[in-house]
Amino acid sequence: MNKPHESAVAAPSAAALEMIDRLIAFPTVSRDSNLGLIEFARDYLAGLGVKPHLVYDRREKKANLFCSLGDESAMKAGGLVLSGHTDTVPVDGQDWASDPFQASHRDGRIHGRGSADMKGFIAIALAHAPRFLAAAERTPIHLSLTYDEETTFLGVRGLVADLAERGIKPAGCIIGEPTDMQAIVAHKGKRDFCCRVRGREAHSALTPTGVNAIEFAARLIAYIRGIADRMSRDEPRDARFGVPYTTLQTGTIHGGIATNVVPRDCEFTFEMRNIPATPTDPLVDEIAGYAKNELLPEMRRVAADADIGFEPGLNLPAFGIAPDAPVVQFAQQLARTAHLGAGAVSFATEASIFMNAGIPTVVLGPGSIEQAHKPNEYISYEQVAACEAFFARLVEAPLPGL
Repeated sequence: MNKPHESAVAAPSAAALEMIDRLIAFPTVSRDSNLGLIEFARDYLAGLGVKPHLVYDRREKKANLFCSLGDESAMKAGGLVLSGHTDTVPVDGQDWASDPFQASHRDGRIHGRGSADMKGFIAIALAHAPRFLAAAERTPIHLSLTYDEETTFLGVRGLVADLAERGIKPAGCIIGEPTDMQAIVAHKGKRDFCCRVRGREAHSALTPTGVNAIEFAARLIAYIRGIADRMSRDEPRDARFGVPYTTLQTGTIHGGIATNVVPRDCEFTFEMRNIPATPTDPLVDEIAGYAKNELLPEMRRVAADADIGFEPGLNLPAFGIAPDAPVVQFAQQLARTAHLGAGAVSFATEASIFMNAGIPTVVLGPGSIEQAHKPNEYISYEQVAACEAFFARLVEAPLPGL
């Protein structure tokens, strides 16, 4: 590993840098297992006298890790969770200047897949675990590592369900997504569907005897676009977001087998990203109602077995917490970024899952989302040092109002 970059900013510790290097070396792309990283963290924490609790997925190829850095029985009704996801996006087709799964230190930055999103935060928390343990009576800390945040959010759902089952109710949570250490108190929700349209095949010379699945899908897609246009025109704005209203869009479409065959099948996917004030159920009902009441009767006049079905995919609620909530104020105080105010982001996080489980949550962590998912992803030494300073203040501070 190269020596830390010389700068006027406080240098990060060797322990934090080494831990970041270790975690980057685990290729935890969402489609693959994260067990190498989880088992490393488990063994490291066990060496400190901690008893991590692992919750596996159904295939036992992935796992969450949760542990209390102190007496778990005494921390069941309190403590602050430091949470991060272990999975990363792929590197396929990206032009990297160095091995994405081998940390590269240059110009005061650590390059590697997941360095910003979000192995940096996890690594710094692990490196500070001995100090958290020493301060457990004053500032009880839990660590949470999850899987599949980049895809399905199944990991965090299983984790919070397990906490409820075991009677553990933390008083607050900080999710260390890369926010340049600014407190984030809102993000949009994301909900997506696969729509399958079944018509009737026919020779194109006899088009009226068939039901063209692509054409009916197109009408439904146009209807969804009409709702999107209405939201962009009429929905009350949430100025915290770059796109200050709820959006809908169609992402993929497949159908047909040949130009001279009236297509029987068409499948498309669409999504909605809603601002916190707008529920998505009414929009879903409106789309399904149009399909049922307007399109299907017309289709079934020709083919009685014609159908339109909707398969739900990701359903992540929007996140919102009051900027003056104790966990937000506490995090801002420790990060020394209260002057930046509490912000909102367009990308999704696990915050809404923790919030829906009754755990007040704020998103705040080192690095920039601008670097995430790109080739040559990095976290700066400056941001690592800032997060370390945050944790140093955390171990000195009781948890007021939490």
